[in-house]
Amino acid sequence: MKLAFLFINAILIASLATFAYASDPDPLQGLLFVNGKICKNPNKVVADDFFFSGLNKAGNTSNAVGSRVTAVNVNQIAGLNTLGISLVRIDYAPYGLNPPHTHPRATEILVVVEGTLYVGFVTSNPANPNLKNKVFTKYLYPGDVFVFPEGLIHFQFNVGKTNAVVFAGLSSQNPGVITIANAVFGSDPPINANVLTKAFQVEKNVIDQLQAQF
Repeated sequence: MKLAFLFINAILIASLATFAYASDPDPLQGLLFVNGKICKNPNKVVADDFFFSGLNKAGNTSNAVGSRVTAVNVNQIAGLNTLGISLVRIDYAPYGLNPPHTHPRATEILVVVEGTLYVGFVTSNPANPNLKNKVFTKYLYPGDVFVFPEGLIHFQFNVGKTNAVVFAGLSSQNPGVITIANAVFGSDPPINANVLTKAFQVEKNVIDQLQAQF
């Protein structure tokens, strides 16, 4: 029953993602070369071009942040090209974190299958410079759903002592992801430390330590 519930939720959130306001443009050509992907001759398309297997398997969370994202986008399913939709499974170890990140091309709708998560997103810069960015947060339990608007920084943190699992639909065939800390402190070549010390208003040794972590 749990496995059936898991896949039903995955299908539902993938379907709901197509109704998001922000999504890839509607396809102008069916199975031709569009969106940077080579599409097959329609006469050579097979069922496996629309198929992926393995979302019933947990991802390896043995890493620094204790989470693993298993993506199913146009890179895994060629038939998603031009359809403006994709799916991910995210596994979290106890106290695992999906760090603050953005999807530049997609809104995300997430459903919790197992565990308890603390999730949230931060609004874009307000028009009034005297105001601060607002954060919206929520504790989620199995069966709960939460939406992260396109392009906004968001995160998920497993606050429980057991593993957690979620599925999320995204309104793009290839949403992209920018993990904030990795991008800022782990770029190659590194961002000039003078830029980061001024941006974060800290001493250079703090920036050096952060860059060393990534």
